Amino acid sequence: MSSVSFSSIFTNNGRSLGAPVSLLRTLASTHASCHRNIYKSNVVLSFSSSNRNFVCESWKRHVFTHTDTAAIAAATTPSSYGYPEYHRLLPCPSQNCPPRVEHLVVSEGGPVLEYICRELNLPPLDIYTSFHSLKMRVFKEVTDPSVLSKRSSIKGKTVREAQKTFRITHVDQIVEAGTYLRVHVHPKRFPRCYDIDWNSRIIAVTESHVVLDKPAGTSVGGTTDNIEESCATFASRALGLTTPLRTTHQIDNCTEGCVVLARTQEYCSIFHRKIREKKVKKLYLALTTAPLPVGIMTHYMRPINIAPRLVSEDFITGWYLCQLEVMECKKVPWPDATVGKAYSIEDCGWPSRDYAYECKIKLLTGRTHQVRAQLAACGAPIVGDSMYMPAAIAQLSSPGLNPFGKCQKEYASDDDKEMAVIEWISQHGMEPSVAIGLQACHISWDDGECCYEARSPWWRCKCNVGSGV
Repeated sequence: MSSVSFSSIFTNNGRSLGAPVSLLRTLASTHASCHRNIYKSNVVLSFSSSNRNFVCESWKRHVFTHTDTAAIAAATTPSSYGYPEYHRLLPCPSQNCPPRVEHLVVSEGGPVLEYICRELNLPPLDIYTSFHSLKMRVFKEVTDPSVLSKRSSIKGKTVREAQKTFRITHVDQIVEAGTYLRVHVHPKRFPRCYDIDWNSRIIAVTESHVVLDKPAGTSVGGTTDNIEESCATFASRALGLTTPLRTTHQIDNCTEGCVVLARTQEYCSIFHRKIREKKVKKLYLALTTAPLPVGIMTHYMRPINIAPRLVSEDFITGWYLCQLEVMECKKVPWPDATVGKAYSIEDCGWPSRDYAYECKIKLLTGRTHQVRAQLAACGAPIVGDSMYMPAAIAQLSSPGLNPFGKCQKEYASDDDKEMAVIEWISQHGMEPSVAIGLQACHISWDDGECCYEARSPWWRCKCNVGSGV
């Protein structure tokens, strides 16, 4: 009975957006009877779908009003915000568990669900939110060309193609012996998704795309271990779409503001091309701890895809160019304590909190963490940025601490420089839990033909997170 309930949600090629309300009750009762903590063994199933048929195809380009939002709410199954409640995943804990990833090499082929249940000693209903299947590259005995050539799954493929990673799309998918599985037992969860009135966050809907005012504390298109609790999924549900929207670009989880979600793969590719050709204009509002001079700011970012992102004012061969333009900077009151608490703004220990500075920034290049890393490197970290502010504070008391800063020391050897880099990285903190003082306030393309603005940033508001904003 439990297996039937579990399988029933994987409809529409494994990407159904709805599930029976009874499923959650089944999950709860099953876990209770097994005396298991549902938050401690939550394996996530990630799904993708080639079916991209959308409803509401008659919608033309349209900027939403409160009347439109109410109409959408009335047309869907009632819930607290007017769209179906989200029962696809197990209840979201208020605190994320420590990361836990299991790496398995399939010894005997068969259905993936059965194999993981047996190897990890978990009941089927625990295998629920995301796991990845990757062709094994590390172990020569299962990826040697002589072995791969005998596997039916790679007929017509080169060895390089056969070794590419892919995502499991269905619980009944057959995995061959030698397949390497990466199972996320404690996926990162996004409780903020359930606090948001997503209808109120829709800025515009067109035949080709949707523009969303992304809330802080959410992921645009999902993470490696959780593609369900994302803006793309929840915005799709709010609009009554049968399949999720597609992401065209990213902003950090802790950043709020304008993001463009494509309704078709074709437009997704079109928008990617616009970004590559620098035809998309992005403006940000940053609430910084210190004033910034107006003008273009240039740094070079270390080409390592791990946070924190290190930047240097000096050119370093192989490092990525980072440029932004500070268009204006004005003194404003430090955020109200009530609002800061509502958005989980972290203290971080900045010494002076009488005033902050609201800066309008034009992004000239688009690197991950670029705005945050560049402003912190200039001694003006963003309010609430618990990753970059601690390092900026450390640099105030010890200017030579940053091996890539203005006051960098001379090092006797490469080993000494490497130790200094490690020490500098250790001065950074953890990623913010919800929000920082950064908003993608404007996005436009096609010479302004498509132009969208976000609402006022959180630091100007008097509302709290619980109100669903």
